[in-house]
Amino acid sequence: MKKHLVSRPRDTLAFVNRCIHPGRVVPPRHSPAIPRRLALPGRRFGSLGASPYFRDGTLTARISFTIAIALLVVAPTQAVGQEVGPQNGSLMIVGGALRDPAIVQRFIDLAGGPTAEIVVFPTAGGAEAYDEFWPGQKMFRDLGATNLTVLHTNDRAVADSEAFVEALKSAGGVWFGGGRQWRLADSYMGTKTETELWEVLNRGGVIGGSSAGATIQGSYLARGDSRTNTIMMGDHTEGFGFVKDVAIDQHVLVRNRQFDLIEIIEAHPELLGIGIDENTAIVVQGDRFTVMGAGYVLIYDIEKMLGDRGLFYMLRPGDGFDLKTREATRPTRRPQPVAPVQERRWPSGGN
Repeated sequence: MKKHLVSRPRDTLAFVNRCIHPGRVVPPRHSPAIPRRLALPGRRFGSLGASPYFRDGTLTARISFTIAIALLVVAPTQAVGQEVGPQNGSLMIVGGALRDPAIVQRFIDLAGGPTAEIVVFPTAGGAEAYDEFWPGQKMFRDLGATNLTVLHTNDRAVADSEAFVEALKSAGGVWFGGGRQWRLADSYMGTKTETELWEVLNRGGVIGGSSAGATIQGSYLARGDSRTNTIMMGDHTEGFGFVKDVAIDQHVLVRNRQFDLIEIIEAHPELLGIGIDENTAIVVQGDRFTVMGAGYVLIYDIEKMLGDRGLFYMLRPGDGFDLKTREATRPTRRPQPVAPVQERRWPSGGN
C-alpha cells in the first residue's frame, strides 16, 4: 500500500464548560471591550513534592479561589518586536473536539476565504494512506471551502521531495488533524515540508490544528511519547516551534488533565504551558493570542501563582494574552480588581 497521497478536489465538485468538578458547568461570560491586565505577580513555584497541586495532596472546594483570575487596573502595552509567535501569518490552535463553526470560519477567513487553497494533513491519525474523502475536510466544506488538498506520507524521503510539497507553495492555510503528535514530527520535521510550512506563515497565511495538531505547534512536544499519550515527557520532545518556549496540551478539562502540564513546567521552567479545552481555540498573531470558542484556556507560568496554592489560571473566550510579557488581558466596560493575589512564595518542600 502506498504511504503517501496528494489529493485535490475536482473543480466541478460541490462542497458543502467545563469546570474541574465533574457535572458542574460554568459557561463563559462575555463582556464588552476595554482591556484590562490580569494581575499575576512574579512568583515562582518550587518542587511540588507529594502533590501536583496542593501541599496536602487534596483537591477541595477552595479550588474556586485558587483558579480565580486576579485583575489589576492597568492598560495593556503592545509588545515591541515579535519574539515568541510567528513573525508573519497566524496560528489557530484548538484543544480538540472542534464543533464551533465560528472557529472554522475564522480559519477559512485567515486562509483567504472560501476559494483559498487549504492543505489538510491527517497524518497524526496513524493510517498508512488517506484519500480525498478524508472526513476531516467536512467542517471546511460545510462552510463553503472549495479548494482542499489532502497531503499525507509516513515516508520522510517523500516529505522531503519537491513533488510532495508542491501543494504547499500556494496554500493560504494548512490544517493538522488529531491523533498522535509524534507521527507529525516523525514524518515532517527537518524536511522540505517543514520548510514550506514556515513559508505559508511568511506569506501571511494561517496554520491550524486540533488536538495533536495543536500540540505539534509548540516548541516542546507534550505527550510526545510513542508508547502512550499519558507520558508528558516522552521519547519525542520537539515540536515545530511555531510558538517558541511553549508547551501545549489539549482536552485539558474534559479529560481531567489540568494538572499534567505542571510536570513539564517544573522540569523546564523557561517554558510557558498552555492547556486548551475542547471546542476552544487560541488565535496567535505575532506575540499575542486571543481565546475563542466554548471553553477555557489554562496558563502555567512558573513565575506566577494565585494565592498560596494555585499554579495555573484560566482565560475565557475574549481574553487576550501577550506571549512575550506573559500578561493576560480581559475586555470589560469598567475595570475592577477581583480575587486578590497573596505575595507568598510556594514552599520548596511541598509538604
